[in-house]
Amino acid sequence: MVSQGVTSSMLVLRIIALAASVVTIALMVTNNAKYYIPFFDIALLDVKFQDFMAFRYVVAVAAISAAYGIIQLPFALYYAVKQKRLVRNAFFPNFDFYGDKVISLLLATAIGAGIGVAYEAKKSFETSNFSGSGLDRRTIDILNSKVFKFYDRAIIASSVLALACLCMAIVSVLSSINYSRRR
Repeated sequence: MVSQGVTSSMLVLRIIALAASVVTIALMVTNNAKYYIPFFDIALLDVKFQDFMAFRYVVAVAAISAAYGIIQLPFALYYAVKQKRLVRNAFFPNFDFYGDKVISLLLATAIGAGIGVAYEAKKSFETSNFSGSGLDRRTIDILNSKVFKFYDRAIIASSVLALACLCMAIVSVLSSINYSRRR
């Protein structure tokens, strides 16, 4: 039997991981950088998160993590309140044990992909920005600012996902302890 504090902690950590996954999705999906030449409606810059495979991967993993959290939430809530499983068979402890590990590893890979691509793209853009394009200095500064904000927001979204990963890693350890006690 696991203590009330452990089950309550697991519930709170699952809720935090779910919230962080949803926030990451919201930040990534709304992340774009656009700039049009005034009066001519010509796009000089139109970048969305979908333009980068790594950012799509971050959103997909955050969605998988959120779905897993939504599935786990009622069972974790019941387990925290009643101190016993809703369905008393070996399936749910196994599902917790393996599911928590898979989700935490997926989250870790998404964080690496999101931060890595955003950081490297921002770094390479700093050296080869819009200078030499024939645009005036003010327009170049605006474009640079928008591109840097785009990459910074992707880094922030991936960093929020790190909170979900940390929570799921702790839940994974706790579910491992719970799993080993049942054996």
